[in-house]
Amino acid sequence: MEGFTSKGYSLFVKIQYIYIYFFPVATEDDKIVGGNECTPHSQPHQVSLNSGYHFCGGSLVNEYWVVSAAHCYKFKMDIVLGDHNRWFMDGNEQIIPAAQVIPHPNYESWLVNNDIMLIKLSQPATINKYVQPVALPTGCATAGTMCTVSGWGVTMDSCDNRLQCLNIPILSDEDCDNSYPGMITEAMFCAGYLEGGKDSCQGDSGGPVVCDGKLQGVVSWGFGCAEKNHPGVYAKTCIFTDWLQSTMATY
Repeated sequence: MEGFTSKGYSLFVKIQYIYIYFFPVATEDDKIVGGNECTPHSQPHQVSLNSGYHFCGGSLVNEYWVVSAAHCYKFKMDIVLGDHNRWFMDGNEQIIPAAQVIPHPNYESWLVNNDIMLIKLSQPATINKYVQPVALPTGCATAGTMCTVSGWGVTMDSCDNRLQCLNIPILSDEDCDNSYPGMITEAMFCAGYLEGGKDSCQGDSGGPVVCDGKLQGVVSWGFGCAEKNHPGVYAKTCIFTDWLQSTMATY
């Protein structure tokens, strides 16, 4: 049995069968593996999905809408904006209930394919220096592009609950396919370091991969976290731009 990990929940894959075990992400010992604390409020698009605990990340794309991962779906949740330290309220946070949660209609949970979701806020976010949207891409980023992934995801060497950032390169399709033979679809890309040691992890799911100021990726899945030859796999936002825009216009 090989360990297969979505970045918000753990999944385990056995030949011919897929067993899915859902459990809440830990609320302590959390951060991006191999990253550093973000400069406070330098990622004002970053949000936390909360249902009594932080379980996934997301990205504000306009005053009413958040993009996250479809495997982070919950019928009811609060969106925390403007946060940095999850254990300390500094007065810059906005907590807004979700009004609608809309996974991509072609999301395939067994493949973690088309792993993207929209969340409509029940009231508009107040845009300020602590809370700002990130732009959707107009094209796809190329291999070698450096990007920033951020989140409050799991590791075992720290009890730091401050937002973590990590700069990672987009990998070539060849490197991605070789890392996960037969598992990568056109809706995914790999980013990170083949030598391991740096990666997003559980609890980072749904969070942003921002390249040149555009939301190019959504934290999705991987084998473990920061393991050699198993980089992080991300939903490729650029191929979903039309769906995102049409859905936001409809609702």
